Formats: sequence, C-alpha cells, structure tokens
Amino acid sequence: MTTGLQHLHSFIPYLFLPILLLSTVTFLVKFLGKNSFTKGDKILGLSTLILSHLQLVFGLILYFAGSKGFTFTKIEGFMKDPELRLYAIEHPSIMILAIGLITFGYSKAKRLTRDSKKFTTLGLSFLIALILILSRIPWDAWLA
Repeated sequence: MTTGLQHLHSFIPYLFLPILLLSTVTFLVKFLGKNSFTKGDKILGLSTLILSHLQLVFGLILYFAGSKGFTFTKIEGFMKDPELRLYAIEHPSIMILAIGLITFGYSKAKRLTRDSKKFTTLGLSFLIALILILSRIPWDAWLA
C-alpha cells in the first residue's frame, strides 16, 4: 500500500507544481493589469488548493506509515544527517507551512470584494508557498 501511495505522492507534483506556477503568474499578472476576477480565476485557485491538499494527505499518510519520515526520528543522531533530517523534519514542516499559506490565501481571497486585493492575496501567498515548496523537494529522490 505504501508503495502505491509513494508513487502517487511522487506523481501529483507533476500536476500540482505547474498549476501552482500558472496560478501564481496568472494572479500576479492580472493584479498588475487591473483585470477583474473571473470564474476561471476561482477555478484555477480552487484546483491549486485541492491538489495541494491531496498532496498533503498522501504525504502525511506516508510520513506516519511509510519507511521514511517519522521512523527516521527514532534513529539516534538523525539531525546530523542531512538526508534523514530532510525527510523527518524539513520536508514535512515546510510543506505543511506552504500548503497552509495556499489555504490561507485562497480562503482570505474568497472573502475579499475588490478584485485587485484578491489577486494580490492569491498571488503573494501562492508565490511564497511555491518558493517554500521548491526549497524542500527532495530533488535527488524525485528526479531519480
């Protein structure tokens, strides 16, 4: 079961990262262009939110049930090993923070009335989340 989840957790970023990048660029460009917030913008933001939450759920299951993550915290001196520390602490905590930013930005933008504020909120929260996510992807394992 964990092998299938691990494959799924490794596949979703191929959908999620381009959509997050597209959302971020779209929202920032539309803010600069003084465009109105459309139904398509709402769907783009919601798609980004849904994919991020799916990735989080599968990641948390793998963290607690898989062979990496929580089990690494039981190894003495795991904080001195960069790979163990990445999987046990850095990757999960930064991803949770980034997905929290995506959720916060989307939720706050839903309540705003001015389109420029919606684009600013979504664009900046998604941009910060994108930077955080890219900083803690285990690239050596992901690209292998």
